[in-house]
Amino acid sequence: MSKFHVIEKYQPKSKYKLLPFKFDQFNSDKYILTNVNGEYHLLAHEKLDKLINHSLDSNDPELAEIFEAEKTLFNTDNEKSAIELLGLKLRTKYSRLPTFTNLHIFVVSLRCDHSCPYCQVSRQSEDKAAFDMTQEMADKGLDFVFRSPSQALKIEFQGGEPLLNFEMVKYIVLEAKKRNLSLNRNLQFVIATTMSLITDEILDFCKEHKIIISSSLDGPEDLHNSNRPRPGKNSHQKFIEGLNKTREVLGFDQVSALMTTTEKSLPRVKEIIDEYIRLGFDGIFLRALSPYGFAIKTKKYMSYQADNWFEFYKEGLDYIIELNKNGIKFSEQYSSIVLTKILTSNDPGYVDLMSPSGAGIAAIVFNYNGYVYASDESRMLAEMGDETFQLGHLLKDKYEDIMLSDKLLDALEDSFTLSVPMCSDCAFEPYCGADPVYHHATQKDLVGRKPESDFCKRNMSVFKHLIGLMEKDPETKNIFLGWANRC
Repeated sequence: MSKFHVIEKYQPKSKYKLLPFKFDQFNSDKYILTNVNGEYHLLAHEKLDKLINHSLDSNDPELAEIFEAEKTLFNTDNEKSAIELLGLKLRTKYSRLPTFTNLHIFVVSLRCDHSCPYCQVSRQSEDKAAFDMTQEMADKGLDFVFRSPSQALKIEFQGGEPLLNFEMVKYIVLEAKKRNLSLNRNLQFVIATTMSLITDEILDFCKEHKIIISSSLDGPEDLHNSNRPRPGKNSHQKFIEGLNKTREVLGFDQVSALMTTTEKSLPRVKEIIDEYIRLGFDGIFLRALSPYGFAIKTKKYMSYQADNWFEFYKEGLDYIIELNKNGIKFSEQYSSIVLTKILTSNDPGYVDLMSPSGAGIAAIVFNYNGYVYASDESRMLAEMGDETFQLGHLLKDKYEDIMLSDKLLDALEDSFTLSVPMCSDCAFEPYCGADPVYHHATQKDLVGRKPESDFCKRNMSVFKHLIGLMEKDPETKNIFLGWANRC
């Protein structure tokens, strides 16, 4: 008798090979398996156990289904094609990193004619011109913009109400286009406005220079007026007037709107959606309150819990799905962003769900006074006295000093989800971000304590809910596929 076993003893009995993946409990019956690109599959616990131990019957129809659908989760041969495909998709996912900072936000004024109690910015009254951006700051900001390696450059004007300093908006647009004659970048301009100050002169300028308008609509007249008070108590009326006038001049699809969910919004999600449909919008972003600026000072962001918002979101999403099934094309825009990450290899570039964080590399902010911030949320924190994400000053610091500052690099390092504690092991990591600004604002920690994080709780709930809806109903999945490929 030989003291050695026959060679067959050492050869794998399994006809399949596992590729890198993570898993987590999805519900009481199944686990979710995902790879680094977010391709997923749901398996019952007993089959997951057998799959991991290479003991799943190769004749099992579910196994055949997995191999057919998820070539980058599991592999039935020893070829390199599956690994190469996995790597190609991963490279596509991170291809945005070398061409960083597409969005440049110019805060041309802190003045505003509204006094929203949840305002994320420390707005100032209309008469305080000292809170307007100067031409010197604008010029230095444009120097910074054109140092970006990105071919596509978006300049967005914010406030306050940027139309209270429209002369500066005009100057920046004209100067940017003048510089671009020799630099040949793909320029885009956006004005974020309440619509209340829209005039024919402003619209003529916007039409000439192809400027897009972004605005805010919180719902029906009484809700909008309550959330967004202004002198005359007519913010909704002014929005409608501005919307109609803007669409007439610029085109129907050149205006978008964003809502904010307050405590008053929670029982009225269908009414809010109906208002968006009535006004001709093709989608809505069911956005939770953010813990920045006046929202912290007034404690408005604490007026409801993450669970309350999620119930609001679920009810709204169910209603929107029903509308689509009845022939009304309408999307929930946050879901569209998430679904793009789940169902495609594309990254929509939404700052909150980027890894590493979009702070600085997706967007950067030039405040009216010349200070540079890693994101709009960073600027909002600074207005409340927290300068953690203040990167420098346009008159004092060079581009390289700002973009290579420890403040920015530390934030990026602490937001790479593949290395962040708890994020790195999470099956939903491919769809998520670490958002160091949010976690610093709420927990005074760039990484954050994930079990206590409303950011994690909200997003985990959304990811599971969307996947669960697709698994239950093929018609819903087809609707979601349409949303994902539009984003």
